[in-house]
Amino acid sequence: MEELISLLPVEAVRLDVQVADWREAIRVAGGLMVGTGVTTDDYTAEMIANVEENGPYIVIAPGLAFAHARPSPAVLATGMSWVRLAEPVTFGHASNDPVDLVVGLAAGDSGAHTAAMAGLARLLGDPGTASALAAAATPEALRAVLAGGSEPESAEPRTTAPEPPAAAATEPAATGAAETAEAGPAALHKILTVCGNGVGTSLFLKHTLEQVLDHWGWSRYVTVEATDTISAKGKASEAVALLTSREIARTLGDVGRPVKVVQDFTSTAEVDAVLRDTYDV
Repeated sequence: MEELISLLPVEAVRLDVQVADWREAIRVAGGLMVGTGVTTDDYTAEMIANVEENGPYIVIAPGLAFAHARPSPAVLATGMSWVRLAEPVTFGHASNDPVDLVVGLAAGDSGAHTAAMAGLARLLGDPGTASALAAAATPEALRAVLAGGSEPESAEPRTTAPEPPAAAATEPAATGAAETAEAGPAALHKILTVCGNGVGTSLFLKHTLEQVLDHWGWSRYVTVEATDTISAKGKASEAVALLTSREIARTLGDVGRPVKVVQDFTSTAEVDAVLRDTYDV
């Protein structure tokens, strides 16, 4: 996971940190990125404001918050931080609280860190790797776990793959594209993964969804695009469905296409179930 390690120097890792609340946890994550020259203090304030404005959608899995904000002049370079908390804190998330790991991300644009996000999604979705990260005694040991990963055994859902779709759903009320199967080549479908900024949690969910599509053998039929809430409203008509958090789903409202909620962005099993529901297979 060379791309991931290159964005997370040992100086950006702190373990077993005591904080009073979620704001302080984000301040620690932001301070580490300031210390490594990735951001200014303004970016830390922007990460906190993101949660205040959009809700705790950054809590993307049980115990895991992915702190970030939009690209801005406060981002000096693409980079990350890693804060493991001594005692968990609540962010206000209905199902994934309390949080004991805050991963910070600063990105100059949506393309600068996609490989790192793919690697992180795969690692955190593997129970063995997640346990090893939680048990790492030093920043150096934690980075060694992140760097050492062979392909996690549980990265793919252990389910039978359905038959591929033949044509994209053209109406919001369509039961599923799988029902329209006909002879001939399949049309390319689009699914949007959505977050507040389009560069953080939506990319994370995109990579988990792509793992499931790879397992199904559907990657040649379905393209996945990570985007923000504003852009998603304009692009919704192009998509079969939109996948996102409960908080962002409320922000999106009715966009004329199914909006599917995913609670655990690291869970290929949950995303598998959501995708089956989307296509009624």
